[in-house]
Amino acid sequence: MLASAIETTVDAFLGGRVEAVQPARGHHRSGLDAVILAAALGAGASGRAVDLGAGAGVAGLALAARASRLRLVLVEREPDLVACASEALARPANAGFSARVEVVRADLLAGAARKAAGLEAASFDHALMNPPFHDAGRVRASPDDFRARAHVLGVGGLDDWFRAAAALVRPQGTLSTILPADRLPAILAACDGRFGGLAVLPLHPRADDPATRVLVRGVKGSRAAMRLLPGLVLHGGSGSSFQPGLVAILRDGASLADIHPVWSDPQWGEAATDPS
Repeated sequence: MLASAIETTVDAFLGGRVEAVQPARGHHRSGLDAVILAAALGAGASGRAVDLGAGAGVAGLALAARASRLRLVLVEREPDLVACASEALARPANAGFSARVEVVRADLLAGAARKAAGLEAASFDHALMNPPFHDAGRVRASPDDFRARAHVLGVGGLDDWFRAAAALVRPQGTLSTILPADRLPAILAACDGRFGGLAVLPLHPRADDPATRVLVRGVKGSRAAMRLLPGLVLHGGSGSSFQPGLVAILRDGASLADIHPVWSDPQWGEAATDPS
């Protein structure tokens, strides 16, 4: 139980290498999307990375566990989730990387709030985010305020999130994001003039299924053309078991480039690949 008095669970990721503290109910709970997002960067990534709208910190913690030369800042505005992420850093399972992770409470969409929280412009080498994905007024929001804010965008839509990411990432730094596949047009529009050299990876539940998610990465200021990559299939056959490559990501901490080499990109260097 946290000081915020919410009920929580301790959830293991990467085969127990990471333990996250998450609200038991009422808030968005991270899972598959967060771990896949963390796998966008390889073990050789270095410098500073920021997890925007980090929630309880699952994506950032999973990335920190694999990329030993990377320092992470987890940015979240909801006090209960900030408390969860902070408590996770004290878990013994996370002792090997917790000193490289900082949790910051801030409204990342407000420039003044970012600056007040010490989030300086162009101060990060990498950003990752799994933002809300529904446009306001297009869906019936959850009656739970916390869950609604996690899933429904503000009036500025996705553009506000990509603007914030572009403000924080240095020139030639990278952004990785995961969203429902039907938001790809909005992602491309929000990247225009900010992030180029886009790589779009469709994620298919099964080989014959349409993609339900897209993982997109970009390089700030790049003018390279977009690449639509061969998709990644999550499950084999009709069952719920994951493909071996996904098991390597979810249990063993592999990166996407380890199991899907087309994800590698010379622009990213060691950020996308294992230095070994």
